[in-house]
Amino acid sequence: MLQIEDVLRDRGSRYAVTGGPVQGRAGAEAFLAELKRAKKFAKATHNTWACVFSEAGPVKNDDGEAGAGAVILKMLERAALVDHIVVVTRWYGGVHLGGDRFAHVVTCTRAYLEALQKQAAKA
Repeated sequence: MLQIEDVLRDRGSRYAVTGGPVQGRAGAEAFLAELKRAKKFAKATHNTWACVFSEAGPVKNDDGEAGAGAVILKMLERAALVDHIVVVTRWYGGVHLGGDRFAHVVTCTRAYLEALQKQAAKA
């Protein structure tokens, strides 16, 4: 599990991104359960995620952040990352962000993909 906390802050909202390899929907659910074992992630306003499964194809979950899962999914498809979940977590700060929230999901997903690439280069 690769996790980047406090990727960005905007008007009180805080963002983190977490990801890792998974196999199938059950693997994704187990990954999310493990992530939410940490109290702060369980209490987060949104844990939006997406994955492209080699067997079942693309799956996304907005977790109340309408449209955010599609943003993550599009980036995973572009990166050709299969059987790997990416979860963007948001703690709502009390101010609506409008369309900026999509830019923040992109920033978080990009940060994760770059960190994953660096990690692979070291291996």
